Amino acid sequence: MGIKLKNTIRLTLSYILLVIIAICCIYPAAWVVLASFRPGKSLYSKTLIPETFTLDHYRELFTSKTFMFGTWYMNTLKIAVLSMLIGTLLVLLTSYAVSRFRFKGRKNALSTILVLGMFPGFMSMIALYILLNSLDLLNTHMALVIVYAAGAPLGGTLIMKGFLDTIPRSLDEAAKIDGATNFAIFRKIILPLSKPMITYMGLTLFVGPWVDFIFARLVLRSKENWTLAVGLWDLVNSQQDSNFTLFAAASVLIALPITILFVFLQRMLVDGMTAGASKG
Repeated sequence: MGIKLKNTIRLTLSYILLVIIAICCIYPAAWVVLASFRPGKSLYSKTLIPETFTLDHYRELFTSKTFMFGTWYMNTLKIAVLSMLIGTLLVLLTSYAVSRFRFKGRKNALSTILVLGMFPGFMSMIALYILLNSLDLLNTHMALVIVYAAGAPLGGTLIMKGFLDTIPRSLDEAAKIDGATNFAIFRKIILPLSKPMITYMGLTLFVGPWVDFIFARLVLRSKENWTLAVGLWDLVNSQQDSNFTLFAAASVLIALPITILFVFLQRMLVDGMTAGASKG
């Protein structure tokens, strides 16, 4: 009875802790969502649920002449999608090379990636700014895509390599006996079995550019080239009477693609793990 009582108490405390954490996470998000439907400009309200609901803030996002939300939304979406696709491909190719092949300088390359990945990205911003300026890439979306995608292997190679190392090499050897090339092995064996990690990497590389502010603020100069993070910062920074409910409406629309992408990739993650387990 003593052990059963201890387990019951431990389980109860765990549920209580989880409920507290859930409330701390959900309450601010619910406040922002409901504030986006609240009339006026103030984010503060006596009640969580507004007395009256309005869609004026969402309409203002796309009709305001000074607030180019639609343009910034498309700019951010383009940068995030291109960075995700190119970055994921670079991480996959780099990880496949260091996981499956043995070549001179391999250990040094892994050590370099490990050391460089330990430094925060903002330490290289001055050097990147000078480099982009010399290449005449400042105030362009291409500059952001290049930097985001090129930096992806630093953060993802070791993680992806650790996953690829778990895929049996016997599959590669059997495919080579059947005459498959390295590219065929990569496309027909490695990619299908790597769906869980590709899903994780793609989601990570999408969210990073989608919410980044510091580097985008440094590179992008003209208002029509801004991303959402830069535009929303300007909204609450430049106006004397800040429109926080408009900011809340924009935040909801920004969170929407990430939420949809996460739900979609989460389903793919489970499917990929199941397929990998059955094929392994």
